[in-house]
Amino acid sequence: MSDVVSYVIDRNIAVITVKNPPVNALSQAVRQGLLDAIRQASGDESKAVIIHCEGRTFIAGADITEFGKPHAEPLLPDLLNEIEACGKVVVAALHGTALGGGFETALSCHYRIAVPEAKVGLPEVKLGLLPGAGGTQRVPRLAGVEAALDLMLAGAPISTEHAMQLGLVDRMADGDLREAAMNYAQELVESGAGPRRASEMDGESVDDAVFDAAAAMVAKRARGQSAPPRIIECVRTAMATGFSAGQKRERELFTESMSDPQSAALRHVFFAEREAAKVVGLSKETPLREINSVGVIGGGTMGGGIAMSFANAGIPVRLLEISEEALERGLSIIDSNYAGSVKRGKLSEDKAQKCRELISGATDYGSLADVDLVIEAVFDDPELKKTIFAKLDETCKAGAILATNTSYQDVDEIAKATNRRPDVLGMHFFSPAHIMKLLEVVRADKTADDVLATTMALAKRIRKVAVVSGVCYGFIGNRMLQGYFREAQLCLIEGGLPETVDAAMVDWGMAMGPISVGDLAGLDVGYKARQALPDHERGDPAAFRVPDVLVEAGRFGQKSGKGFYLYDPDTRKQSPDPEVQTIIEREAAALNIERREIPAAEIVDRLIYALVNEGFRILEGGIAQRPGDIDVVYIYGYGFPAWRGGPMHYASEVGLEKVLARIVEFRDRFGEDHWTPAPLLEKLVLSGRSLADWTER
Repeated sequence: MSDVVSYVIDRNIAVITVKNPPVNALSQAVRQGLLDAIRQASGDESKAVIIHCEGRTFIAGADITEFGKPHAEPLLPDLLNEIEACGKVVVAALHGTALGGGFETALSCHYRIAVPEAKVGLPEVKLGLLPGAGGTQRVPRLAGVEAALDLMLAGAPISTEHAMQLGLVDRMADGDLREAAMNYAQELVESGAGPRRASEMDGESVDDAVFDAAAAMVAKRARGQSAPPRIIECVRTAMATGFSAGQKRERELFTESMSDPQSAALRHVFFAEREAAKVVGLSKETPLREINSVGVIGGGTMGGGIAMSFANAGIPVRLLEISEEALERGLSIIDSNYAGSVKRGKLSEDKAQKCRELISGATDYGSLADVDLVIEAVFDDPELKKTIFAKLDETCKAGAILATNTSYQDVDEIAKATNRRPDVLGMHFFSPAHIMKLLEVVRADKTADDVLATTMALAKRIRKVAVVSGVCYGFIGNRMLQGYFREAQLCLIEGGLPETVDAAMVDWGMAMGPISVGDLAGLDVGYKARQALPDHERGDPAAFRVPDVLVEAGRFGQKSGKGFYLYDPDTRKQSPDPEVQTIIEREAAALNIERREIPAAEIVDRLIYALVNEGFRILEGGIAQRPGDIDVVYIYGYGFPAWRGGPMHYASEVGLEKVLARIVEFRDRFGEDHWTPAPLLEKLVLSGRSLADWTER
């Protein structure tokens, strides 16, 4: 038939085979090949049809190289309608992952057989889209409304067994899939089963409360996102109208989604995450070091979470602490974390036990002599870290990678404590480390290529999203965060309240407001860091006047039951504290600040543009490889709404000219100490170029 779709008749069964490696994506050539094949099968002597794929997977979804381009015929909905209309039984044979348009292709077939290990799903919501080739219409007819909503609103793949329970897969294959599918097709023909079309099934009658509950869930879990409500509307339409009318509405809403800035942002994140894994100047042929065992120094919350990250990936971990008492405390935290994972259904009891057995403890550096990687995860004291690295230099075997989990400190200086600087780099995990996906990989000036390549590959192995950063104070994420928190505190003392500043940012889309984040992290942490700095480096005294006063009054945040907010000792429920308002007003008066009402829009712009402005400095200084890397850091590490695409993408969507104008306005109002525009931002605006132009330089 074509280079990507073949057609043969074997024992009266038409066998259509897709062979478009690596994932059999639904390119235009594949769509055309499938259309030609199903038309040939409709008119020849075959008795039934199977559609299966070569390689490691069934059709895994759309061809991502076609994203954002004009749709080329045949359009997928038209192709799938023609497959479904075939007068002969059509069986889809599933293995690997059948996702998105790939699963919609399977749903347009009359029957589905899958190997036990297969996964199916409709993840379009994660790209700000909805299934646009009949998925929102066929799934509720096959599986019921509630199951359909769960599948499409979550966007997560499900197993063959689960799909069979829902009626989305009809049979589990034994042995060779192609042979099993042919036998199934033959059985259907001999039994006179005939085509079974999802489009001809009646929709179930459901109470509006089902849709109302889904909408309420979406409002809570997917706040501000536009694709989930569209999915709900499509399913509601599927049950209220015929298939043709429902598919028409599905197509209208799919087209709306494709042109929605939210989808553009989410698609940007999709590509940016994949691009972040590529290190500029690092050859794909760079050899990797073997990592079969890991040592972690420090058994606190961070160290324990790091140890769990490796154990969960099947890698043995040796956890080192300074005393037996500290070690027992650290291991008990790990035990508690695993118990919590089992209770929440994240891990089975058996899996949790096997992971826990991979973590052992020690108090002697000699226990790290044979490990392949050591990660130091003690508190951020540069002198302590240097002392530890000097010991590791004496203890660890040649070729072991030595990593520091520092959030701010100079990795080059830490590396100088060793005689093996090429083996040293930063691995900045985010807390809780066994849950948070981001890993900043900090490349020191002497870090060897194979050490960097090994660490990036290892990040994928432990299911982290890795972004390379250069060495500077705070790297990418925390360096940018300084301006964000500064402006939050200035908005507070200039006229806001903790709840109004937080509400402005949460309503805009942030996962948590900045004042609440401070309470969660511990106000004393920032206080100690500021106290360690020379006076001239502490910045605007107004910016952190209030949190310093709170810390000195014993208000550290959630851990002490009060910070900017009060916290219920049992539930940790947050509530405003009138005493804090009194403190804010008193400190503002002491600084001769006349408080005013600050609009939510100003709060948002000041905080977000502080991030953006520093992001441009980071780009120009070569700390980040590309704008998308910064976006990935903020989405996976700092609760930035993915549907806004990250701070740099957001700035591009707003328009760099408008961003610069607003920053200049803030400079004129608040002074150039905080609001000097980044030179790169000015250069791009003056030359009429975009961030994309700069990336392609």
